[in-house]
Amino acid sequence: MRTIQPPALKPGSKIGLLAPASSFNQEAFERGCERLRQMGYEPVYFPELFARDLYFAGSAERRVEDLNNLLQRADIAALICVRGGYGSNYLLEKLDFELFARHPKIFLGCSDITSLLTAVNDRTGLVTFHGPMVAKDIADGTFDTLSWGYALGGANDWEVSTAGVEVLRAGRARARLYGGCLSMLAASLGTPFEIRAEGTILFIEDVGEKPFRIDRMLMQLHMAGTLKGVRGFVFGEMLDCRPPAGESYTLQDVIMRVLRPYNVPVVYGLKSGHVSSGNITLPIGVEVELSAGSEGVALKILEASTIIR
Repeated sequence: MRTIQPPALKPGSKIGLLAPASSFNQEAFERGCERLRQMGYEPVYFPELFARDLYFAGSAERRVEDLNNLLQRADIAALICVRGGYGSNYLLEKLDFELFARHPKIFLGCSDITSLLTAVNDRTGLVTFHGPMVAKDIADGTFDTLSWGYALGGANDWEVSTAGVEVLRAGRARARLYGGCLSMLAASLGTPFEIRAEGTILFIEDVGEKPFRIDRMLMQLHMAGTLKGVRGFVFGEMLDCRPPAGESYTLQDVIMRVLRPYNVPVVYGLKSGHVSSGNITLPIGVEVELSAGSEGVALKILEASTIIR
């Protein structure tokens, strides 16, 4: 499947705001909108965005309708999610994936949104983006603006910040970048939207999961054969995934116990998704090169993820 790069963001671009999963804090949402305006963009959304249905941002039908309407509008340059939470999976069976191919746009989110990012990339080849969302990192101004500019602005051949990233197994790999929130990757197994990780450098992150739960989800991916052919592993910050007090093992120990059979580079601590600060925008579906060794870690994006027009 050929790679589809959406048009790059420009000053003054209109950004469509989506809530594909949970409802959200309106104050944080307004702060996120103001931040986008300060950056030179024009946020656009429908009044129905504020709807609620249990813990969702309205019915699945309403959420899909918003997505489809914004996707087909020629004046909208990007779709950015307000927050994750839970509920993106309800949209998967209702989506017309061909709309993403016919109307390619930047599609950005993380956490629960992983299920949409991977499904869209798998079915269309459209590059999607894992990173900051409106009512969290954008609202707080705690996202990495450098990667935002490179990834969404059409840059070619740039490096992701790997400050503080640990080498768990040295090596070098070149492949398509893929992945997202571990809980969502594991939840896809056995469904028509099962992730396609073979031949990729797989990015994995999560938040608030105990090490044994991380172990269980990684083992599920391993036993399902999903990790077969993965050429490298990049773990996120894994925020609040610490062992219980008094334990001598680390989450890194747990990870390498599961990944022992895979003789590929493994690194830990890249800040994208659930992070303490500096949320990095990662392009899903582009060619990258991972280098891990005694001199540290480098993650190079080898092709533009958006096209300047």
